[in-house]
Amino acid sequence: MAEKIYFMIALLSVAWLTMLSTGAVAEEPGETLFKKNCAICHTLEAGKNKIGPSLAGVVGRKAGSVPGFAYSAANKNSGDIWDAQTLDTYLADPRKFMPGTKMVFAGLKNLQDRKALIEYLKGLH
Repeated sequence: MAEKIYFMIALLSVAWLTMLSTGAVAEEPGETLFKKNCAICHTLEAGKNKIGPSLAGVVGRKAGSVPGFAYSAANKNSGDIWDAQTLDTYLADPRKFMPGTKMVFAGLKNLQDRKALIEYLKGLH
């Protein structure tokens, strides 16, 4: 009996490791959207900026406030706080929301995609 249990545990472990190594474990939609649309310019690692500032802790943060990042005057002086509504409007069309921003991203036009991405970013706190 114990041998059967050990065999089943081993079999399940191999199956799980196979799924992990092949990417078969589904990521949440917001994570997929981040990787597809944001990760080329932004990181989620606090204190590490790329072409864009780190997005670690972005929800609730004042715009233009990540140390060590050279923001545009538009972003730095906007006074905006990145809450869900502000992020939604910004992500729909960054240049319309904040004329003068350095961000060249055209925006996420799909409302559900924006919501999923914002929820993902909120969950990283």
